[in-house]
Amino acid sequence: MKKEDIPQDGGALNKLTKEVVYAVDSAGNYTTELSTGWEVKATALDVAWKDIEQRIENARQQVLNNEASPLLYFMELRLMDVGIVSAYTGFWKWTVKQHLKPAAFKRLSENKLKKYAAAFNITVEELKTMKVHEE
Repeated sequence: MKKEDIPQDGGALNKLTKEVVYAVDSAGNYTTELSTGWEVKATALDVAWKDIEQRIENARQQVLNNEASPLLYFMELRLMDVGIVSAYTGFWKWTVKQHLKPAAFKRLSENKLKKYAAAFNITVEELKTMKVHEE
């Protein structure tokens, strides 16, 4: 792609960051340039975020229907999986999976709840109620 052909389309992230891309300058040499975005990429990101929002809502409904513990909701909200939560909390993966069950979650000690809350960067109360006060 030539330097003058680098897309500068607006997108969801263009106010926060720019992307480094490679381009060919007038002398035919490769160089790096900044791009504010590309419409096709922005559209793809929008579709991905809609999917993530749907997964978060599905997790919230599962918790409200007593089919899963609030851990599932916060895992989806924070884009984490069992392995990541396990690494942050120090719990075994199979333990985290057990805690995804409502009955097991209700029996958790305050110390274990604190570990989960810290991993999700929330309070224990927010963990229990799924009411998050983001700054």
